Amino acid sequence: MAQPKTAWDQHPEPLTVASAPVPEYGSGSLADLLPTLAAGLGVPDMSAAITELTPADRNCVFLIDGLGWEQLKAHPEDAPFMASLLATSRGGTGRPLTAGYPATTATSLASVGTGLPPGAHGLPGYTVRNPDTGELMNQLRWQPWSPPGPWQPYPTVFQLAHAAGVHAAQVSSPTFENTPLTRVALSGGTFLGRLSGEDRVDLAAEQLAAGDRSLVYTYFAEVDGAGHRYGVDSDTWRGQLMYADRLVQRLAEQLPPRSALYVTADHGMIDVPFDEQHRIDFDEDWELSAGVALLGGEGRARHVYAVRGAANDVLTCWREVLGEQFWVASRDEAIAAGWFGPQIDERVYGRIGDVVAAARDDVLLIASEREPKESAMVGNHGSMTPAEQLVPLLEVRS
Repeated sequence: MAQPKTAWDQHPEPLTVASAPVPEYGSGSLADLLPTLAAGLGVPDMSAAITELTPADRNCVFLIDGLGWEQLKAHPEDAPFMASLLATSRGGTGRPLTAGYPATTATSLASVGTGLPPGAHGLPGYTVRNPDTGELMNQLRWQPWSPPGPWQPYPTVFQLAHAAGVHAAQVSSPTFENTPLTRVALSGGTFLGRLSGEDRVDLAAEQLAAGDRSLVYTYFAEVDGAGHRYGVDSDTWRGQLMYADRLVQRLAEQLPPRSALYVTADHGMIDVPFDEQHRIDFDEDWELSAGVALLGGEGRARHVYAVRGAANDVLTCWREVLGEQFWVASRDEAIAAGWFGPQIDERVYGRIGDVVAAARDDVLLIASEREPKESAMVGNHGSMTPAEQLVPLLEVRS
């Protein structure tokens, strides 16, 4: 009788590219939200891709940075108001949206504001190579600076709505008013800066009432910051979740007539332990760094740019070393699988890594020397796992 295999005998196969859970572009992703709302407001050339949503005359999107679907469901005692709305998500289906790949702030905010997936709007990661300069560009901080218009040339949904006579407004921190990311992702109509969360939601309610047809966006960042620094179950994170919950309720209680409030997020988050098993250091791994000219992206969603002629060798090595924990794809494989959306604009193609690696397990590919701050974060995100990818679409109507 054959003996059962021991752990020493088992050699798991590398994850296949096709096994990655691709975001629901075109029917249930963040990129589909504003076009759906704008279509209900009569904005030309907008389509209602999220078919579960019912049009409203006044629409407010409240984006809570870092509040994933799974984290919200796991903490009902800290967010009782939002937890009471879980069944309303995605038009009463009780289902989440997908953020899009990678599940990171710059990419997601661009998807929200433009109504386009990453392959079209062109912000396909935390850091990506600028094909014109050969340098890594941080798309959240816009460093080194690059002209925003050519980088993301499409109009935002707010601009299109404003042109169609809809009252469009963004209420956020004054810090963000003139940033390149705001310009390419969220500009159009009126920007109103307020420091406190209470002031923001109060003003958002006022802006909703300022037009017969309104599209208003407001934002809260601190849940994400607490998760990165202290983890997604820390007392600090829970405190920020409690505060966000009170803000959502405060806004919901002020909705003018004929309004719909949608509470969503740009990504979820997971905590990754601080040990060598869970944190693989690129800067100390000669195999992974061989043939690599630039390391982009972030710990759970890497863009790898190879030296000339080395792309196939880098792909082979990364699959051998990481393939049981990461989905590892060539640029063309990731594009064909739809990771970045159904189409890739020509100007975006070279921004995507020669090799793209997305974590499945609770692991990080850190770079302790070149990315010391990012490598020290407790909470992380970026990949296609449910904890990172799924975001709520809670709904309150008046």
